[in-house]
Amino acid sequence: MANIKATVDDNRKAKLDAFDRLLTIMDELRENCPWDKKQTYESLRHLTLEETYELSDAIIRANLDDIKKELGDLMLHMVFYARIASETNDFDIADVLETVCDKLVARHPHIYGDVQVDDEEAVKQNWEKLKLKEKGNKSVLGGVPKSLPAMVKAMRVQEKARGIGFDWENQNQVWEKVQEELNEFKQEEDADRQADEFGDLLFSLVNYARFVDINPEEALERTNQKFISRFRFMEEETKKDGKALSDMTLLEMDQYWERAKKNQAG
Repeated sequence: MANIKATVDDNRKAKLDAFDRLLTIMDELRENCPWDKKQTYESLRHLTLEETYELSDAIIRANLDDIKKELGDLMLHMVFYARIASETNDFDIADVLETVCDKLVARHPHIYGDVQVDDEEAVKQNWEKLKLKEKGNKSVLGGVPKSLPAMVKAMRVQEKARGIGFDWENQNQVWEKVQEELNEFKQEEDADRQADEFGDLLFSLVNYARFVDINPEEALERTNQKFISRFRFMEEETKKDGKALSDMTLLEMDQYWERAKKNQAG
């Protein structure tokens, strides 16, 4: 047991030393680098979004080296924001970390208190109720960021509604709703109403995906990457044959598309 504790202590010290090194470098850059000295919350915001998407790409590709790299980039951004705030005495990185620690303890009363839970679903429902109480939101959906991509937002509002018990009972009911929305979309002739019905159809598909444990955002991105891969194969193969896609008929392109599908499957 003593050896295990010593190993844990050594690992913790290495982690703390690495974090301290990052804080030191951030201080040095903020004080001495012309670019870093100019940055603000606003100027970093779009860069943080870009880094988040790069992390997402790395996760989808299951590239652990890239995941490690992108996590480091995001960690740098978190430290950067806290450093900027410390310059105006609003808060510093210690305040940030203590805040999230306090929140985690408060939202896990089944770990740090005497609340009893039976399963993961009960944990999530309790989390949403505590979150609603803490933030003082008038709506269960008040905590969903307005700027989220539409599909991710659909997932989050459905999850939050489920958190207070507003949800379908089983996936068959959800699939019937998908069929209903598909029929309504097919029957609608007005252009504006078609857009509304298409939105309803997408929302119901996201709902069904949630019921069968599929992340629709990830599923769609996998299809995006599959299409890109096949299309690039088509471009390469047509060039090898001395042809250009823009000069080919749809039937000719379909033949190359089938070759791309077989190549990807093989």
